[in-house]
Amino acid sequence: MDAFTARLEGAWEWWSAAVEEAQEGRWARDAVERQVMADIRAATNALHGGRTAPFTEDSWHVRIGRIANWAGVLRLAARAGRWELRPVVGHSPTSPAGMSELLSGIYAIGEQGETWMKQLRDGRLPPEREIAQAEGFLTGPGSVEDLELFFYD
Repeated sequence: MDAFTARLEGAWEWWSAAVEEAQEGRWARDAVERQVMADIRAATNALHGGRTAPFTEDSWHVRIGRIANWAGVLRLAARAGRWELRPVVGHSPTSPAGMSELLSGIYAIGEQGETWMKQLRDGRLPPEREIAQAEGFLTGPGSVEDLELFFYD
């Protein structure tokens, strides 16, 4: 398995663990967690105009920038809530999963976006397939963009 595939699979695993805890009633977000998630949504609005990923008509800088922006937003959110962002590749989420695991899963993709942005500045284009998969993880039906729909609190 290549490095990006491992990162994406880890991100989905950690994201899913947190969502499952919430849906099974083992994690009920508190007021701070709900507000932080609302702030994350506001700060990471993909401004895609209802289009679905992949956003191939947008420039590389815009596409990668959308992904990379998540990393900074999630570092701020984690710092504000005193949640720890942990590496997801090669690690299983802790149980019970909660906000730390949710943010860590999403952060793995944003962090990859930062790496791609550095490569782009050096004149190296990332694999189109990986960008499209990251966009699909963050935006569109069943993605992080729809995260609020998975919580019943």
